[in-house]
Amino acid sequence: MRLNLIISAGDNEKTVKYILKNKLDLSERMVKKLKFSSRIFLNSVSVYVNVLVHTGDLLEAFVDMEEINEDILPEPLDLDIIYEDDMLIAVNKSPNMVVHPTFRHFSGTVANALMYHLLQKNIKTLVRPVSRLDRDTSGIIIFALNAFIQESLVRQMHDNTFLKEYTGIVHGTFNDSHGTIDLPIARLPGSIMLRRVTEEGSLSVTHYEVLEQFEDTAFLKFKLETGRTHQIRVHSQATGHPILGDTLYSLPIFENSHAGLISRQALHSRRTVFRHPFTNKNLELEAPIPSDMKNALEILRK
Repeated sequence: MRLNLIISAGDNEKTVKYILKNKLDLSERMVKKLKFSSRIFLNSVSVYVNVLVHTGDLLEAFVDMEEINEDILPEPLDLDIIYEDDMLIAVNKSPNMVVHPTFRHFSGTVANALMYHLLQKNIKTLVRPVSRLDRDTSGIIIFALNAFIQESLVRQMHDNTFLKEYTGIVHGTFNDSHGTIDLPIARLPGSIMLRRVTEEGSLSVTHYEVLEQFEDTAFLKFKLETGRTHQIRVHSQATGHPILGDTLYSLPIFENSHAGLISRQALHSRRTVFRHPFTNKNLELEAPIPSDMKNALEILRK
């Protein structure tokens, strides 16, 4: 992947480093990586970052590098790819599938399948998830194929310009058709995984809309303004409407309600909209609701 820019009069006699960081939006870390691998060219000549540019010069940065993580075992697993180009891949993750290998789940993950897929195309790169989903949450995950794309998309998340919408089935009924949950979240003391609402936590904001109201459950759309671990699940529990089938963040009053209707938390990453870092055009991706959630909704409607 090549980033290039013809130097304008307003940037005459600026350094290559200044242009890379302020015009091509490269991080300090990326600039250093390109510098030490001799991947920066001015008028087709390899240059150092302290060189001055002049009006009409052509500056190029080659951000693709052959990289491979030998800790990830390539595996020919089913993978539902909903978008793919030379810079990123979007996958519709099925429920009960881990995103990235861990000590407990070394194989059978999305990353194992994606590594196999890329090597079949002779693409040697690290598997870089831009966002993550819990094992039992289904839906869209974005993977960057180089560090520049990953950094750009993560920056969009921090700037709140990366839209993430989920759908989920929750316990309880709602008087209002929409609302906002603004409750800080932090790690539960003594636990590596669990989170809780606490005043000492980080800012966490979830917007919701009631799509369908059933007798004692509801089908909701969630829009994340922040991206804390387990945010939707923790916020849903804290407001008295835990996600159906969520064994970590349930409430005693709902423990035996609709048991067996679905075998995991009924939460799905449905829609994502972001600016493609290379084309600068908005990319909108959608993943259909999986069959287990569809079946649960059909039963609730009856």
